[in-house]
Amino acid sequence: MVDYSRVDSLYGAHGSLRTIGRMLVVENLSKAYGARTILDRVSFSVAAGEYVAIVGESGAGKSTLLNLIAGLERPDSGRVAIDGAAMTALDDNARTRLRRLRVGFVFQAFHVLPQLTLAQNVEVPLVLAGVDAHERAARAQALLEAVGLGARARSAPAELSGGELQRVALARALVHRPALVLADEPTGNLDPETAAATLALIAGEIRARRAAGILVTHSSAAATRCDRVLRLDAARLRPA
Repeated sequence: MVDYSRVDSLYGAHGSLRTIGRMLVVENLSKAYGARTILDRVSFSVAAGEYVAIVGESGAGKSTLLNLIAGLERPDSGRVAIDGAAMTALDDNARTRLRRLRVGFVFQAFHVLPQLTLAQNVEVPLVLAGVDAHERAARAQALLEAVGLGARARSAPAELSGGELQRVALARALVHRPALVLADEPTGNLDPETAAATLALIAGEIRARRAAGILVTHSSAAATRCDRVLRLDAARLRPA
Protein backbone atom coordinates (compact mmCIF):
# COMPACT_ATOMS: atom_id res chain seq x y z
CA MET A 1 0.00 0.00 0.00
CA VAL A 2 1.20 3.52 -0.78
CA ASP A 3 2.02 5.66 2.24
CA TYR A 4 0.67 9.01 1.08
CA SER A 5 0.84 10.51 4.57
CA ARG A 6 4.55 11.03 3.76
CA VAL A 7 3.91 13.55 1.00
CA ASP A 8 4.45 16.71 3.05
CA SER A 9 7.71 15.45 4.53
CA LEU A 10 8.95 14.40 1.11
CA TYR A 11 8.29 17.66 -0.65
CA GLY A 12 7.66 20.43 1.82
CA ALA A 13 11.25 20.92 2.95
CA HIS A 14 12.93 21.02 -0.46
CA GLY A 15 13.16 23.96 -2.84
CA SER A 16 11.19 27.17 -3.07
CA LEU A 17 7.53 27.33 -3.96
CA ARG A 18 6.70 28.80 -7.32
CA THR A 19 4.51 31.88 -7.43
CA ILE A 20 3.69 32.16 -11.15
CA GLY A 21 -0.08 32.33 -11.48
CA ARG A 22 -0.50 30.10 -14.54
CA MET A 23 1.97 27.23 -14.64
CA LEU A 24 0.56 25.84 -17.90
CA VAL A 25 -0.98 27.81 -20.75
CA VAL A 26 -2.48 26.14 -23.83
CA GLU A 27 -3.75 28.44 -26.58
CA ASN A 28 -5.65 27.45 -29.74
CA LEU A 29 -4.02 24.03 -29.95
CA SER A 30 -5.01 22.05 -33.05
CA LYS A 31 -3.98 18.64 -34.32
CA ALA A 32 -5.21 16.44 -37.18
CA TYR A 33 -4.14 13.07 -38.52
CA GLY A 34 -4.99 13.10 -42.18
CA ALA A 35 -8.64 14.08 -42.57
CA ARG A 36 -9.44 13.43 -38.91
CA THR A 37 -9.32 16.44 -36.58
CA ILE A 38 -8.25 15.35 -33.08
CA LEU A 39 -8.04 18.77 -31.42
CA ASP A 40 -9.64 21.96 -32.67
CA ARG A 41 -8.38 25.24 -31.16
CA VAL A 42 -8.16 23.89 -27.61
CA SER A 43 -7.38 26.55 -25.00
CA PHE A 44 -7.07 26.31 -21.23
CA SER A 45 -4.65 27.07 -18.42
CA VAL A 46 -3.68 25.44 -15.13
CA ALA A 47 -2.58 27.48 -12.14
CA ALA A 48 0.31 26.69 -9.82
CA GLY A 49 -0.93 24.13 -7.33
CA GLU A 50 -4.03 23.25 -9.38
CA TYR A 51 -4.99 19.69 -10.34
CA VAL A 52 -7.23 19.33 -13.42
CA ALA A 53 -8.93 16.18 -14.71
CA ILE A 54 -9.59 15.66 -18.43
CA VAL A 55 -12.23 13.07 -19.23
CA GLY A 56 -13.72 11.80 -22.49
CA GLU A 57 -14.41 8.72 -24.56
CA SER A 58 -11.62 6.43 -25.73
CA GLY A 59 -10.09 7.86 -28.88
CA ALA A 60 -11.23 11.39 -28.12
CA GLY A 61 -7.66 12.69 -28.17
CA LYS A 62 -6.83 12.93 -24.45
CA SER A 63 -3.46 11.19 -24.75
CA THR A 64 -2.65 13.22 -27.86
CA LEU A 65 -3.31 16.39 -25.89
CA LEU A 66 -0.87 15.30 -23.17
CA ASN A 67 1.76 14.41 -25.77
CA LEU A 68 1.41 17.84 -27.37
CA ILE A 69 1.70 19.59 -24.01
CA ALA A 70 4.84 17.59 -23.19
CA GLY A 71 6.39 18.32 -26.57
CA LEU A 72 6.39 14.66 -27.61
CA GLU A 73 4.37 15.63 -30.69
CA ARG A 74 4.12 18.88 -32.65
CA PRO A 75 0.72 20.61 -32.99
CA ASP A 76 -0.50 21.80 -36.35
CA SER A 77 -1.07 25.20 -34.76
CA GLY A 78 -1.32 26.80 -31.34
CA ARG A 79 0.94 27.38 -28.37
CA VAL A 80 1.96 25.61 -25.16
CA ALA A 81 3.88 27.39 -22.38
CA ILE A 82 5.18 25.65 -19.25
CA ASP A 83 6.29 27.81 -16.33
CA GLY A 84 6.76 30.73 -18.74
CA ALA A 85 8.72 28.75 -21.36
CA ALA A 86 7.06 28.39 -24.78
CA MET A 87 7.38 24.65 -25.47
CA THR A 88 5.99 24.98 -29.00
CA ALA A 89 8.59 27.64 -29.94
CA LEU A 90 11.60 25.47 -29.06
CA ASP A 91 13.67 23.21 -31.29
CA ASP A 92 13.84 19.47 -30.61
CA ASN A 93 16.84 19.62 -28.27
CA ALA A 94 15.45 22.50 -26.23
CA ARG A 95 12.06 20.80 -25.94
CA THR A 96 13.77 17.66 -24.67
CA ARG A 97 15.72 19.62 -22.04
CA LEU A 98 12.59 21.44 -20.87
CA ARG A 99 10.65 18.19 -20.65
CA ARG A 100 13.41 16.47 -18.68
CA LEU A 101 13.69 19.28 -16.15
CA ARG A 102 10.13 20.57 -15.81
CA VAL A 103 7.70 17.78 -16.74
CA GLY A 104 6.80 14.55 -14.94
CA PHE A 105 4.84 12.16 -17.17
CA VAL A 106 3.09 8.99 -15.99
CA PHE A 107 2.25 7.02 -19.15
CA GLN A 108 -0.36 4.32 -19.62
CA ALA A 109 2.54 2.07 -20.64
CA PHE A 110 5.10 1.94 -17.86
CA HIS A 111 8.26 2.51 -19.92
CA VAL A 112 10.29 0.99 -17.09
CA LEU A 113 13.78 0.00 -18.29
CA PRO A 114 14.18 -3.77 -17.78
CA GLN A 115 17.98 -3.71 -17.46
CA LEU A 116 17.92 -1.33 -14.46
CA THR A 117 16.88 -1.92 -10.86
CA LEU A 118 13.82 -0.11 -9.51
CA ALA A 119 15.99 2.50 -7.80
CA GLN A 120 18.00 3.06 -10.97
CA ASN A 121 14.78 3.49 -12.96
CA VAL A 122 13.53 6.12 -10.54
CA GLU A 123 16.89 7.91 -10.64
CA VAL A 124 16.86 8.35 -14.44
CA PRO A 125 15.39 11.91 -14.45
CA LEU A 126 17.93 12.96 -11.82
CA VAL A 127 20.83 11.52 -13.84
CA LEU A 128 19.65 13.52 -16.86
CA ALA A 129 19.39 16.64 -14.67
CA GLY A 130 22.94 16.22 -13.35
CA VAL A 131 22.01 15.57 -9.71
CA ASP A 132 24.85 14.02 -7.70
CA ALA A 133 24.78 10.31 -6.88
CA HIS A 134 24.13 10.66 -3.14
CA GLU A 135 21.14 12.96 -3.66
CA ARG A 136 19.80 10.74 -6.45
CA ALA A 137 19.89 7.67 -4.24
CA ALA A 138 18.21 9.43 -1.31
CA ARG A 139 15.41 10.88 -3.38
CA ALA A 140 14.76 7.65 -5.29
CA GLN A 141 14.58 5.67 -2.05
CA ALA A 142 12.18 8.19 -0.50
CA LEU A 143 9.82 7.96 -3.47
CA LEU A 144 9.96 4.18 -3.58
CA GLU A 145 9.07 4.09 0.10
CA ALA A 146 6.19 6.49 -0.53
CA VAL A 147 4.74 4.16 -3.18
CA GLY A 148 5.21 1.09 -0.99
CA LEU A 149 8.26 -0.37 -2.73
CA GLY A 150 11.10 0.82 -0.51
CA ALA A 151 12.21 -2.70 0.39
CA ARG A 152 12.48 -3.65 -3.29
CA ALA A 153 14.75 -0.87 -4.51
CA ARG A 154 17.33 -3.36 -5.82
CA SER A 155 14.77 -5.61 -7.52
CA ALA A 156 14.53 -6.02 -11.28
CA PRO A 157 11.37 -4.89 -13.08
CA ALA A 158 10.75 -8.48 -14.24
CA GLU A 159 10.05 -9.42 -10.61
CA LEU A 160 7.13 -6.97 -10.28
CA SER A 161 3.44 -7.09 -11.15
CA GLY A 162 1.84 -4.60 -13.53
CA GLY A 163 0.47 -2.57 -10.62
CA GLU A 164 3.88 -2.41 -8.98
CA LEU A 165 5.49 -1.29 -12.22
CA GLN A 166 2.94 1.51 -12.45
CA ARG A 167 4.01 2.67 -8.99
CA VAL A 168 7.66 2.67 -10.10
CA ALA A 169 6.68 4.83 -13.08
CA LEU A 170 4.88 7.21 -10.73
CA ALA A 171 7.93 7.51 -8.45
CA ARG A 172 10.12 8.23 -11.49
CA ALA A 173 7.72 10.93 -12.70
CA LEU A 174 7.77 12.75 -9.36
CA VAL A 175 11.40 12.34 -8.25
CA HIS A 176 12.74 15.49 -9.98
CA ARG A 177 9.93 17.65 -8.52
CA PRO A 178 8.52 18.82 -11.86
CA ALA A 179 6.65 22.04 -12.52
CA LEU A 180 4.05 20.10 -14.50
CA VAL A 181 2.75 16.60 -13.77
CA LEU A 182 0.94 14.77 -16.57
CA ALA A 183 -0.77 11.51 -15.61
CA ASP A 184 -2.36 9.36 -18.33
CA GLU A 185 -4.66 6.81 -16.65
CA PRO A 186 -2.13 6.24 -13.83
CA THR A 187 -4.33 3.86 -11.82
CA GLY A 188 -5.51 1.53 -14.57
CA ASN A 189 -3.46 -1.40 -13.25
CA LEU A 190 -3.97 -0.82 -9.53
CA ASP A 191 -6.39 -2.23 -6.99
CA PRO A 192 -8.90 0.30 -5.59
CA GLU A 193 -7.06 0.92 -2.31
CA THR A 194 -3.67 1.45 -3.95
CA ALA A 195 -5.28 3.52 -6.72
CA ALA A 196 -6.78 5.89 -4.16
CA ALA A 197 -3.46 6.25 -2.36
CA THR A 198 -1.61 6.78 -5.65
CA LEU A 199 -3.99 9.56 -6.67
CA ALA A 200 -3.46 11.17 -3.26
CA LEU A 201 0.31 11.03 -3.73
CA ILE A 202 0.05 12.77 -7.12
CA ALA A 203 -2.25 15.42 -5.67
CA GLY A 204 0.10 15.89 -2.72
CA GLU A 205 3.07 16.54 -5.02
CA ILE A 206 1.10 19.05 -7.07
CA ARG A 207 -0.25 21.00 -4.12
CA ALA A 208 2.78 20.87 -1.82
CA ARG A 209 5.18 21.90 -4.60
CA ARG A 210 2.71 24.26 -6.35
CA ALA A 211 3.17 22.43 -9.61
CA ALA A 212 0.38 22.13 -12.17
CA GLY A 213 -1.25 18.77 -12.69
CA ILE A 214 -3.36 17.14 -15.40
CA LEU A 215 -5.00 13.77 -14.89
CA VAL A 216 -6.45 11.96 -17.91
CA THR A 217 -8.90 9.38 -16.63
CA HIS A 218 -12.00 7.32 -17.40
CA SER A 219 -12.75 7.13 -13.67
CA SER A 220 -15.35 9.55 -12.33
CA ALA A 221 -14.11 8.80 -8.81
CA ALA A 222 -10.57 9.79 -9.77
CA ALA A 223 -11.80 12.96 -11.50
CA THR A 224 -13.66 14.13 -8.40
CA ARG A 225 -10.34 14.32 -6.54
CA CYS A 226 -9.25 17.13 -8.86
CA ASP A 227 -9.96 20.85 -8.55
CA ARG A 228 -11.61 21.06 -11.98
CA VAL A 229 -12.93 18.60 -14.56
CA LEU A 230 -12.80 19.26 -18.31
CA ARG A 231 -14.32 17.06 -21.02
CA LEU A 232 -12.73 16.50 -24.42
CA ASP A 233 -15.46 15.84 -26.96
CA ALA A 234 -15.69 16.41 -30.73
CA ALA A 235 -12.12 17.82 -30.69
CA ARG A 236 -13.04 20.61 -28.26
CA LEU A 237 -12.41 20.99 -24.53
CA ARG A 238 -15.28 22.13 -22.30
CA PRO A 239 -16.15 22.18 -18.59
CA ALA A 240 -17.60 18.79 -17.60
